[in-house]
Amino acid sequence: MGRTAQLTAAAPRRAAPSLRTRAAEVLWANWMGTSTVPSRQLYPHQWSWDSAFIAIGLRHLSPLRAQLELETLLSAQWGDGRVPHIVFNPAVPLDAYFPSPDFWRSTTAGRAAGAPCAVQTSGIVQPPVHALAVWLVHRADPGLSRARSFLARAHPRLAAWHRYLLHRRNAGGAGLACVVHPWEQGMDNSPCWDAPLNRITPADPSAYRRADLAHGAPEDRPTDLDYGRYVRLAADYRDRGYGDGAGGVSGAGGFAVEDPAFNALLIASEYALALIEAELGMPGASAGRRARARTLTGVLVERLWDPVDGMFFCRDLRAGDSGHSGDSGRSGQLVPERGVGGLIPLILPALPRPIAAALVRTAYGPHFGLGGPARLAPSYDLTGSAFDARRYWRGPAWFNTNWLLERGLRLHGELARADGLRRSLLEVAGESGFAEYVDPHTGRGCGARGFGWSAALTLDLLLDDQGGVQG
Repeated sequence: MGRTAQLTAAAPRRAAPSLRTRAAEVLWANWMGTSTVPSRQLYPHQWSWDSAFIAIGLRHLSPLRAQLELETLLSAQWGDGRVPHIVFNPAVPLDAYFPSPDFWRSTTAGRAAGAPCAVQTSGIVQPPVHALAVWLVHRADPGLSRARSFLARAHPRLAAWHRYLLHRRNAGGAGLACVVHPWEQGMDNSPCWDAPLNRITPADPSAYRRADLAHGAPEDRPTDLDYGRYVRLAADYRDRGYGDGAGGVSGAGGFAVEDPAFNALLIASEYALALIEAELGMPGASAGRRARARTLTGVLVERLWDPVDGMFFCRDLRAGDSGHSGDSGRSGQLVPERGVGGLIPLILPALPRPIAAALVRTAYGPHFGLGGPARLAPSYDLTGSAFDARRYWRGPAWFNTNWLLERGLRLHGELARADGLRRSLLEVAGESGFAEYVDPHTGRGCGARGFGWSAALTLDLLLDDQGGVQG
């Protein structure tokens, strides 16, 4: 029996397809043979954290395909350990997406950093969700995973990825990883980046052409000014040979930020990597990694937590040492903008109970509106002057951040709230056609439809056994 027949055989002849069937059809349609594109029109290549989230949902349909998804991404890893944020499909025309391979020039500009020769990639990274995804995919079919040595082959790549972030990106010196471009944090256009980006001179708009505006409404996308700054930062990093350390992150780069969501995902993946090492018979390594995850949780609190506002903030390592209360003696300055990334540390099992409780109050208070005016948590403060319900990461709600919040609520015993957020996510997913992002008040879809991680995380909410990492 064919796949479509298997999915629909039990349904009445004229019944509308179930949400599960519709989500599965999105993933089948976006499957490219060894990986999944987020959107065939807008994002026609493989994206790093998209693939991790997609694999988490895809494991419920085909554990083998979920393993291939992650293996394809990890096979493009650089010699220094970084996992690039885009792996380019050579069959896609250069003008289908910008910045294209000829902008990044990974095989030449990235040679000193160990960029692969056989595939073209970007030179920046995205949030490290990968060890968590690998562990959840393993659990979906442990027999298949062991038969294919899935964990044994993924482990050294994941360990190298974490080493890169924990050492080469430790620009603040306290142990947290920093991002050198807003695209690395994943929440590209957040107002949290406005102050750090104001220092960046935008690239000449005549030097490039934005492909995103051919597939998305301009009012949904970043402004030309912001996009010019993104291009400038990426070009400068490329022209420094994608170097970190003395010549890169701590050197001439104009953007270096410790972000709470990026680091929370790194810590969560440290816990997942500890589980992988235990499964592989490495108890000493596993115990050490758990201890490091708990230590990093403390550093995250010490560096980025604001008890007055009840959430985590980004730390701009290029700003002065003063300007925000409580920053004396620490590098950089907190950025007092309430982005949804400041709630994501709720996924951490060793987060102190009073901090977890404060994050829940903030999520359900006026700034994020859960349980009130917002159907899903917005990407930015509902009361903030920069809030925009439509524009990319400046207000719309995203499925991946709300999926993470749902897990965090459940982890910290907020079961009724987790169930309510889960119901809202499933309702909005169906109503919006698995939109890339949605208006947080109405659930109206924006950006691409049939978006990969929106469909994948819908499947996970429908089918997950709520397993995960524990401290």
